[in-house]
Amino acid sequence: MSQVSSPAPGQATVSLADEEAVKKILVETVFGLWAAVNNLTRLRPTKRERYRVTIFGSARTAPGHWVYQEVKRMSGALAGMGCDIVTGGGPGLMQAANEGAEAAKAPERVQSIGIRVELPFEQSVNPFVGEAFEHQTFFTRLHHFVLMSDAFIVAPGGIGTVLESTMIWQLLQVRHLHDTPLIFAGAMWKGLVDWATQMMLRPGFELANAEDMKIPCCVDGADEAIEIIRVHHERWRAAPSGRESKRS
Repeated sequence: MSQVSSPAPGQATVSLADEEAVKKILVETVFGLWAAVNNLTRLRPTKRERYRVTIFGSARTAPGHWVYQEVKRMSGALAGMGCDIVTGGGPGLMQAANEGAEAAKAPERVQSIGIRVELPFEQSVNPFVGEAFEHQTFFTRLHHFVLMSDAFIVAPGGIGTVLESTMIWQLLQVRHLHDTPLIFAGAMWKGLVDWATQMMLRPGFELANAEDMKIPCCVDGADEAIEIIRVHHERWRAAPSGRESKRS
């Protein structure tokens, strides 16, 4: 039998005809839901059983492109170390990363994960994703990447990739993420960091700290990114009881 809750003591009922009062209740309720979700995400496992690398990159790069092949090769090498691969689950370089994880046939069970967002114009989950998650908004999707990942590699990409990578950069800046590699692979990202350094550290008009510009590690290609992850992954495996979560 269903039950209808009564208003809390001291709270008067609100008529639906009172538009402003209804809006106020809706706003308060939404903020209350966000507070509940934020509180739940404070919970962390005592240890992480899987080391996961998120690879961000363009949805537009075709399989025949050399960058596609490099991302596929890089992902395969990471999977060979036992790293799970996380992407946005779509086509292009996201597919290249998921495909590389599957092609590696790693002796240690490796997961190939896609975290999608509902868009009116993009394709469905790429065929190399083993486990898919669907989000209605970019905000919850980005949060999911943060909760799931131990390292981030940023391949060439467009505006969406810039959004994803700069959010991780900012979370590292304000220490909401700790000991989490952020690797920018390719010349285009070195240009972004050079621009940020030039424009945000102008003498007399500083908009960031010099240390903030050192957070992303810029590399030319896949091999350097693989080596950085290899070192971090070995340290993660050697941690006592291992693998404690580094998020706050």
